[in-house]
Amino acid sequence: MTILHVRNIPESLHQRLKERAAAQRRSLSAEVILLLEWALADAEQRSATTLEAIRRRRTFSPAEASAPDSTTLLREDRER
Repeated sequence: MTILHVRNIPESLHQRLKERAAAQRRSLSAEVILLLEWALADAEQRSATTLEAIRRRRTFSPAEASAPDSTTLLREDRER
Protein backbone atom coordinates (compact mmCIF):
# COMPACT_ATOMS: atom_id res chain seq x y z
CA MET A 1 0.00 0.00 0.00
CA THR A 2 1.24 3.50 -0.78
CA ILE A 3 2.13 5.98 1.93
CA LEU A 4 0.88 9.55 1.79
CA HIS A 5 2.38 12.22 4.02
CA VAL A 6 0.43 15.41 4.59
CA ARG A 7 2.18 18.41 6.07
CA ASN A 8 1.02 21.63 7.67
CA ILE A 9 -2.40 20.43 8.77
CA PRO A 10 -4.04 23.08 10.91
CA GLU A 11 -4.19 22.00 14.55
CA SER A 12 -7.96 22.47 14.69
CA LEU A 13 -8.48 20.18 11.68
CA HIS A 14 -6.15 17.56 13.13
CA GLN A 15 -8.08 17.64 16.39
CA ARG A 16 -11.43 17.30 14.60
CA LEU A 17 -10.13 14.33 12.62
CA LYS A 18 -8.86 12.64 15.77
CA GLU A 19 -12.19 13.19 17.53
CA ARG A 20 -14.14 11.87 14.57
CA ALA A 21 -11.89 8.80 14.29
CA ALA A 22 -12.30 8.08 18.00
CA ALA A 23 -16.08 8.49 17.78
CA GLN A 24 -16.20 6.02 14.88
CA ARG A 25 -13.73 3.66 16.62
CA ARG A 26 -11.26 3.92 13.77
CA SER A 27 -7.62 4.86 13.60
CA LEU A 28 -6.82 8.34 12.39
CA SER A 29 -5.39 6.88 9.17
CA ALA A 30 -8.49 4.77 8.52
CA GLU A 31 -10.75 7.77 9.10
CA VAL A 32 -8.75 9.98 6.74
CA ILE A 33 -8.80 7.29 4.03
CA LEU A 34 -12.56 6.91 4.40
CA LEU A 35 -13.12 10.67 4.22
CA LEU A 36 -10.92 10.95 1.13
CA GLU A 37 -12.86 8.13 -0.56
CA TRP A 38 -16.16 9.86 0.24
CA ALA A 39 -14.88 13.20 -1.03
CA LEU A 40 -13.68 11.69 -4.30
CA ALA A 41 -16.90 9.75 -4.83
CA ASP A 42 -18.91 12.92 -4.17
CA ALA A 43 -16.79 14.97 -6.57
CA GLU A 44 -17.08 12.31 -9.27
CA GLN A 45 -20.86 12.11 -8.77
CA ARG A 46 -21.18 15.90 -9.02
CA SER A 47 -19.16 15.91 -12.23
CA ALA A 48 -21.29 13.15 -13.72
CA THR A 49 -24.49 14.97 -12.72
CA THR A 50 -23.24 18.24 -14.20
CA LEU A 51 -22.23 16.58 -17.46
CA GLU A 52 -25.60 14.85 -17.73
CA ALA A 53 -27.40 18.16 -17.20
CA ILE A 54 -25.29 19.77 -19.93
CA ARG A 55 -26.05 16.91 -22.31
CA ARG A 56 -29.78 17.22 -21.61
CA ARG A 57 -29.69 20.96 -22.33
CA ARG A 58 -27.83 20.39 -25.60
CA THR A 59 -30.47 18.01 -26.85
CA PHE A 60 -33.45 20.01 -25.54
CA SER A 61 -36.01 20.74 -28.21
CA PRO A 62 -38.66 23.34 -27.34
CA ALA A 63 -41.04 21.77 -29.88
CA GLU A 64 -40.83 18.38 -28.19
CA ALA A 65 -41.62 20.00 -24.84
CA SER A 66 -44.59 21.85 -26.35
CA ALA A 67 -42.83 25.15 -25.72
CA PRO A 68 -43.22 27.96 -28.23
CA ASP A 69 -40.38 28.72 -30.59
CA SER A 70 -38.40 31.84 -29.61
CA THR A 71 -38.69 33.23 -33.13
CA THR A 72 -42.46 33.04 -32.94
CA LEU A 73 -42.46 34.75 -29.55
CA LEU A 74 -40.24 37.55 -30.83
CA ARG A 75 -42.49 38.13 -33.85
CA GLU A 76 -45.58 38.24 -31.67
CA ASP A 77 -43.91 40.68 -29.31
CA ARG A 78 -42.84 42.97 -32.16
CA GLU A 79 -46.35 42.97 -33.62
CA ARG A 80 -47.76 44.39 -30.41
